[in-house]
Amino acid sequence: MAIYEPRIGIKQWAEADRPREKLMLHGRRHLTDAELIAILIVSGNTEESAVDLSKRILASCNHDLDALGRLEVKDLCKFRGIGEARAISIVGALELGRRRKPGTTEMVRILSAHDCHRELSPVLTDLPHEEFWILLLNRANQVITKHQVSKGGLTGTVADPKVIFKIALEHNAAYVVLAHNHPSGNLKPSPEDLLLTRNLVSAGKLLDLHILDHLIITNKSFFSFNDDGLI
Repeated sequence: MAIYEPRIGIKQWAEADRPREKLMLHGRRHLTDAELIAILIVSGNTEESAVDLSKRILASCNHDLDALGRLEVKDLCKFRGIGEARAISIVGALELGRRRKPGTTEMVRILSAHDCHRELSPVLTDLPHEEFWILLLNRANQVITKHQVSKGGLTGTVADPKVIFKIALEHNAAYVVLAHNHPSGNLKPSPEDLLLTRNLVSAGKLLDLHILDHLIITNKSFFSFNDDGLI
């Protein structure tokens, strides 16, 4: 006859094995990915500790944090013990980590399409839909800010030139870099992409707001209109 063994929750573990206590005692770098996620979800379910539940979530993504970062709230809520609030905590934490970059007291200077991609890829990768963003620069090619212009569906998004130039003028920008993502992974500009870029370049000249580049960004690479001679 099988012997019933009650589940041991995290609170009953040795203090050094509890994720929060382990972080306080040894520092964040001593925690596994599952333990870090367990801190976010606080507790597990009636059959699993928070760490065990976190391990199962990671296993569903082949222990790939990038894949985990692509999950939506509804995907995480499919796991027993993960409600909407916990799912939002996981999604929010991973998005914050994606946007994080080494601190600097100097303004970032843009000198190439690769520099533009470095600034914009954190907000335009791993999305299931298209978004259109602009990167605004001063006359020294330093980044003032980046701004979302529109959000669309799987196959496209609409970028209103009036909105783009209004935002640029409000921030006293001298140069504008356009960018949008292709969730399909296709880097080829569509006829609509080419027409929009031409129109924005022409309008920008009248306003003394120069369009430096337009990037199409996918999860693995990017396409530069400027590098390809299209601007």
